[in-house]
Amino acid sequence: MPQSLTQVYLHIIFHIKKYDSPLRIDDLETLCPYMGSVIKSCDSIPLMINGTNDHIHILCTLSKTTTISKLVQQIKQHSSRWLKRKDSFYRVFEWQSGYGVFSVSSSLLKKTKLYIANQQEHHRKRTFKKEYILFLKEYEVEYNEKYLF
Repeated sequence: MPQSLTQVYLHIIFHIKKYDSPLRIDDLETLCPYMGSVIKSCDSIPLMINGTNDHIHILCTLSKTTTISKLVQQIKQHSSRWLKRKDSFYRVFEWQSGYGVFSVSSSLLKKTKLYIANQQEHHRKRTFKKEYILFLKEYEVEYNEKYLF
């Protein structure tokens, strides 16, 4: 083939490092678009970004010229730096070093967008820990709970 074509959808999840420096819910209104701009700078396309005070969900495409680890590293690095510059409240803010990334089929895009859009409501019923373990089980990811959180 003379041309390389891809369409890879990713659901990315990552968590804050310290519970004593959470995200303020009101700041998600500006943080999510900022993360979208970082994703675009990596030649990927943000489709939905949302979260709670302790974690973020991102649905995006993956560019054929970047790796998952590089994309996540860029999002976390730039958004952490942006938060620290935004407000002294975030002076010690950090993301955990780990993350989860799950492939999403095109048939589940609408469902995944809705799920991410409703994070605040969703987490009134289920903790992040329970949610993340369900993802790992659903995707049959082997893990040691000792190192998850």
